[in-house]
Amino acid sequence: MHYVDEGQGPVLLMVHGNPTWSFAWRHLISSLSSDYRVIAVDHLGCGFSEKPQHADYTLNGHISRLESLVQALDLQNVTLFAHDWGGAIGMGCAGRHPDRFRRFVLMNTAAFRSQRIPFRIALCRIPLLGTLGMQGLNLFSIAAVHMAVEKRLSAAAKAGFLAPYNSWANRIAVRRFVHDIPLSESHPSYQTLQAVEEGLPQFVDHPMLLIWGMKDWCFTPHFYDEFCRRFPNALRHPIADAGHYIFEDARQELLRASRDFLATTEEHSQPGT
Repeated sequence: MHYVDEGQGPVLLMVHGNPTWSFAWRHLISSLSSDYRVIAVDHLGCGFSEKPQHADYTLNGHISRLESLVQALDLQNVTLFAHDWGGAIGMGCAGRHPDRFRRFVLMNTAAFRSQRIPFRIALCRIPLLGTLGMQGLNLFSIAAVHMAVEKRLSAAAKAGFLAPYNSWANRIAVRRFVHDIPLSESHPSYQTLQAVEEGLPQFVDHPMLLIWGMKDWCFTPHFYDEFCRRFPNALRHPIADAGHYIFEDARQELLRASRDFLATTEEHSQPGT
């Protein structure tokens, strides 16, 4: 599994969602790596990671691989940055190794069961039609660079987000992520997500920043409100005019809020490795 590892100091672990990759964190990495050790992963099938056609692309598989990386690098006192699927994957890893995680910056994500799924994503789950659209025509990734933002992306940014997903084979994880959304108890990832959810209360007193693009049509303000309910002590930073790709729509505000949060909570954390 590929990952970016820049800078020295307390560890910031950045975990992306679908259909992005570590490229999504590029602005935070370039700024925060001057004071922190920033590690940004590419999930299996994403970014610069390998893209095997027959692999475990379930939620448990992604959590287990992140878990192996955290253990292999012996990361301590980690601050988790998570977006989209990164919330379930990152919080799942933290739940299995709570002694290694100290702070959390969560944005436009979920880490609990929900029956809410946007119609446009539900369409992608239709057998054959969804596969052709997502893996054949790359419609999911192409749509995201237009529909996940409120401010138009530059041509370079669009190209960057789409670069790893340039063939049928290289889009395997994009499709598998969409089909791995567990909406019923019979789904293979339902129990894994339930375990992630059940692990959340152990972090209720940990420093947490909830920063949210409130125009997100996928992880809507409902998900923000649910995190606020579960973590009443969390610092809240809704951004009214930002969409799902908050790191694009509000990159400077995200950076400022993250730096302020890290600075004010540093005294509660020990230096990472």
